[in-house]
Amino acid sequence: MSAIRTEHLSKSYGRLEALNDMTLAVPEGSIFALLGSNGAGKTTAIKTMLNILRPKAGTAEILGMDSRRLGPGEFARIGYVSENQELPLWMRVDYFMGWLKPFYPGWDDKWAEDLLKQLRLPRDRRLRDLSRGMRIKAALASSLAYHPKLIVLDEPFGGLDALVRDEVIGALLERCGEATVFISSHDLAEIETFASHIGYLEEGRLRFAEELGTLSNRFREIEITFDNPPPLPAPWPAAWLEPASAAAVLRFVDSHYDPNSTPAEIRRLFPSARDVAIRPMTLRAIFVSLAKAAREAEAA
Repeated sequence: MSAIRTEHLSKSYGRLEALNDMTLAVPEGSIFALLGSNGAGKTTAIKTMLNILRPKAGTAEILGMDSRRLGPGEFARIGYVSENQELPLWMRVDYFMGWLKPFYPGWDDKWAEDLLKQLRLPRDRRLRDLSRGMRIKAALASSLAYHPKLIVLDEPFGGLDALVRDEVIGALLERCGEATVFISSHDLAEIETFASHIGYLEEGRLRFAEELGTLSNRFREIEITFDNPPPLPAPWPAAWLEPASAAAVLRFVDSHYDPNSTPAEIRRLFPSARDVAIRPMTLRAIFVSLAKAAREAEAA
């Protein structure tokens, strides 16, 4: 079952296509990270999926229900935290948690108290007197206390220091056994440490969505060394990105690496190769390659 499913979901602001034909399935129980640069459409995607924004076209299902039919009972099973979330700043932390409790039948007093301790939130401080990172933690605690089945976080790490990020991630990981986590971010280094699935949104278009392990396995940096560099073959394989030559070395990124066929294809196209080095790539390196390839395709 999919915790989130969209079919050809689109949203526009006038002539601007903020979300374009997004079809996506988020597996139940996964930690799904929707990645993309600022302005890629991540927040629009989340708000349209949840029916906070009305779509131009397409449909979305949340926990098996058409998002247009979500009501209080369904929202009581969804936790939502945004980097720009508005909180009642005049409230103290403990009053804020108590004020929310009646809205959620699944509210767990002990778990709420444990969250305040785990996230080191001062019960007697007003929200307005907390740092930005502490407010994010307060919003997270309030969204986890009722055991939601889906936790949606929109850019929760922006501007947070390393310790606060670790505390937020730790609280999330404790919930992974009973909830699906959907998180949008451009913080690749953090996401790589705990996400199970990755989606890449670029200018409102979902370029791919897959398991992190599958993504990591299909990207490799290739470095070929020659005694006498030959010209590049034509046509150049479409899956080989960013070819660059320097002296006797050719480098490129293979976006569909297959350990059974890629080395043989390299030897076929470059029979004079003296050495071939094949290296795994970090998530950051993969996304830099994808962004550069997209930019080059636009300029062509």
